[in-house]
Amino acid sequence: MRWMMLLALALVVLMRSQAQQDMGNQVFLFPRETSTSHVVLKPAVKSALQKVSVCLRSYTEISRKHGLFSLAMSNPKVQNAFLIYISPPNYCNVYINDEPNQIITDPEVIEWKHTCVTWDSTSGIIQLWVNGKLYPRKVSNKGFSINTKISIIVGQEQDEFGGGFNKSDSFVGELTDIHMWDYVLSPGDIQKVMTNDYTGNVINWRSLHFEIKGDALIQPKLQCNKQWHYTKYTQC
Repeated sequence: MRWMMLLALALVVLMRSQAQQDMGNQVFLFPRETSTSHVVLKPAVKSALQKVSVCLRSYTEISRKHGLFSLAMSNPKVQNAFLIYISPPNYCNVYINDEPNQIITDPEVIEWKHTCVTWDSTSGIIQLWVNGKLYPRKVSNKGFSINTKISIIVGQEQDEFGGGFNKSDSFVGELTDIHMWDYVLSPGDIQKVMTNDYTGNVINWRSLHFEIKGDALIQPKLQCNKQWHYTKYTQC
């Protein structure tokens, strides 16, 4: 009997840590600064990535630097294959193949923020869209490609494949509506993503395969921005 209870407990822990589900009305909550709390996202990648688009919503009050989306390759020579890294009050750094590309943005406010970043290996062009606004484009690592063995993490910034976390880089707050594509979104696509009318083909928030670690939590999505086809700050 005892071993059956232990087995049941182990299954509960496993089900909590690994899941695939529709997260449409939920958020990941990272309640405090740690070097352990994070979520591993399991992408559907079949070939090397030469084009990438990532969109997500974030809600935070932290004023220090922090990672929003961290993609690492198995190549130990490359720490940040694709990284979205925020430097308040008004900088967003997009790393491609470890090269930082700093983009000046509007100052951070305590509001839900919708961020989309696209990168095209053919031209090297990076686009940053925040709440539907396109900022000046950058060019980085033309011809680079991201191999199929990748690690994608939110809540922490990877300094090595799947780890190397530092709590001073950790995200504290809420993340939701995380999507990723293996092509560059058009401006029209990005508008559809903002209103939850377009989902990712590599990572899809509405059918998300993930593994939750540390103190990270799944919580109901309680507030919706007016851009989401809801009255601002109403129950979702």
